[in-house]
Amino acid sequence: MLKRFAQGPLSDRLARMPAVALLGPRQSGKTTLARSLGGTYLDLEQESARVRLDVSFDALAEQDELVVLDEAQTLPEVFPRLRATIDADRQRNGRFLLLGSVSPALMTDVSQSLAGRLGLVTLTPLLLPEVGADALDALWLHGGFPDGGVLDPAAYPAWQLDYLQLLTRRDLPDWGLAAPPRVTERLLRMVAAVHGQTQNVSRLAQSLGLATGTVTSYLDHLEGAYLIRRLPAYHANVRKRLVKSPKVYVRDPGLLHALLGAPDSTRLLEAPWVGASFEGFVIEQALGVLSLHHPEATAHHLRTARGEEIDLVLERGDERWAIEVKLSTQVRRDDLARLERVADLIGARRRVLVSRSREVVDGGQTVAADLPWLLAALAEW
Repeated sequence: MLKRFAQGPLSDRLARMPAVALLGPRQSGKTTLARSLGGTYLDLEQESARVRLDVSFDALAEQDELVVLDEAQTLPEVFPRLRATIDADRQRNGRFLLLGSVSPALMTDVSQSLAGRLGLVTLTPLLLPEVGADALDALWLHGGFPDGGVLDPAAYPAWQLDYLQLLTRRDLPDWGLAAPPRVTERLLRMVAAVHGQTQNVSRLAQSLGLATGTVTSYLDHLEGAYLIRRLPAYHANVRKRLVKSPKVYVRDPGLLHALLGAPDSTRLLEAPWVGASFEGFVIEQALGVLSLHHPEATAHHLRTARGEEIDLVLERGDERWAIEVKLSTQVRRDDLARLERVADLIGARRRVLVSRSREVVDGGQTVAADLPWLLAALAEW
């Protein structure tokens, strides 16, 4: 079993909270990580586990060992019972671990019933520090799902296509998405086609023949299932008009490449959208590391009406980083100058140009580096 960096934050939350939710996409390794902690494990997608939980709830609540409830979003009626049990003895921590494949935005029962009683930890697909810097190209092509090819290349891309089919035909409808599976599949392919671009819901709605409000709701569900990310626009009091629309990404690069038909590294590097793919990969890796070490940090993109942009703006407290991504092995001075000029608009303390070059040029405030350097710097931030 690979050591997951989320194990430290997860153990810390369990020591300080009566219940913790470990959230993340299906097949990202939540069950494996949770079962490594021991305790009583119940998969709530199984009817036999639901019956056991109902009949033995009081005994399970009183036991000293951890109770793990997998796919907790499938049994929302358990949350009020958990709240009552926790409130009866608020001094006991580390009692319940809830695993979920949808975000808190879709798990409304959790937010309503367990507010103030529940810690949150997000488990992303595999991060580069978890598999090693030598696996960067494999991780970028195949994505980070443990079974999706990064550990066994033969699994890609069939695993990704099967995964998406299962989500669109079974899981997403079960989680409240009203779209027919074929519409969801079309929407996912359309999002993949505009990966890394500013969101245009009207254009998506027109292509699908649906109302913009309907498509927005569908996008909410795709984001809640950790399939896409809508990176919000940065708003600052600067003397330039800023684009206010979010940028949209398919979160896992393996899913993106399977949707767009890149079966190998050669086809990926020949694709006209390869730069946007690498940009999204770097952003997801950075935000995955940041969510574990500094979950309070916020992330945005910045684009002015004149086309000046920063791929990723990170804020933590009163500190701000500006990060630009280039799929190049050569760092050009005009790229650094452009980054510094736009970063000056928002007063970014650290400016990082991430490229494929392995040479790190650290000028103090401005750094040209590779992805491993960025992830290490974010962990130490």
